[in-house]
Amino acid sequence: MLRIFRYIALVEGITTLALFLIAIPLKYGFDNPALIRPVGMTHGIAFLLYIGAMLFVLPGKGFGVLGWLRTALAAFFPFGTFLNDPYLKRQEAALTQGRARSV
Repeated sequence: MLRIFRYIALVEGITTLALFLIAIPLKYGFDNPALIRPVGMTHGIAFLLYIGAMLFVLPGKGFGVLGWLRTALAAFFPFGTFLNDPYLKRQEAALTQGRARSV
């Protein structure tokens, strides 16, 4: 399940970058708002999936308060989900080996 959450986090991060690096520059730099609505909607859905998956997947997986906080805050910053992925990968490996770590 943690692997699925990592995939959702990846999609959330990619849609954030698409919004900030493609759709918004097109709108304000080239006066072309065509991508704002579809990319923004896709990002909104990905963000909600991320939060929902976080609440569904993380309980009981050895995430401490700081792990929860770190993972939640990652969704609010560009590149945050990418920077948090190594932590999630370590947690996933620890769970596979039967020893969850909390950070």
